[in-house]
Amino acid sequence: MVAILIVAHAPLASAFQALARHAFAECSGEVAAVDVPEGASLLDAQDRIAAALATLPAGEVLILSDAFGATPCNAALNVADGVRARVVAGVNVPMLWRGLCYRQLTLPELVERAADGGRQGIMQVASPRRQDQPNRPPSHDPDQDTDQ
Repeated sequence: MVAILIVAHAPLASAFQALARHAFAECSGEVAAVDVPEGASLLDAQDRIAAALATLPAGEVLILSDAFGATPCNAALNVADGVRARVVAGVNVPMLWRGLCYRQLTLPELVERAADGGRQGIMQVASPRRQDQPNRPPSHDPDQDTDQ
């Protein structure tokens, strides 16, 4: 099984780890987090990530990072070898859950599945109000519904 390491600006990584443990308690040993504090150097972040990788079970690791180009992601990219550990940036809840649900896949397959979950979890859900209509809650009473 592929382990998951979440690397993000503090306290985001720990929050995602808590969410993972809440939703998938059976995976708690295979999910680790590295919170990169404000002002941390790239080398300090790399050391933290390397130490966290050493605590995970031997095997492959999917590293989920918050923002591409930021210190946590750059440090993860410098530590990941691209074979045993691979990085996906832009972590969100659907990406994390997809990663947790499909940890039995190979690492390259899991990278694709997690990235797909992250992309598919992003959508605009607010619906615009109809123009020139009062903003009132919908009524389920047919006698009060003027649209019929």
